[in-house]
Amino acid sequence: MSSSQIGVVFEDFFPAMVEKLGTEGFMKELCNGFRLLMDGERGVITFESLKKNSALLGLQDMSDEEVVCMLREGDLDGDGALNEMEFCTLMFRLSPALMMDSKNLLVEAIVNL
Repeated sequence: MSSSQIGVVFEDFFPAMVEKLGTEGFMKELCNGFRLLMDGERGVITFESLKKNSALLGLQDMSDEEVVCMLREGDLDGDGALNEMEFCTLMFRLSPALMMDSKNLLVEAIVNL
């Protein structure tokens, strides 16, 4: 499964979530998702924590290779795990509709600070 196939799972839901929750609410939900998937001791999403908690995303059938690919795609600092910023960035990248609206979402988030 490539990341574009993984994205199909999310892309239909994220724009609707933003519309329903607003930018701030959506970002809080992404942070909640991160906390559900992270390794509680390390504070990051690891291979083990993603594999263990993938059913929470409906991705329990992901192979080890697919989990590794997902982590690699989101791992911007090369430490083999996803911190909260990397996770949120990856989720945006997996949703083409959000990528198109990202400038508007950023402006809305800044205005609401």
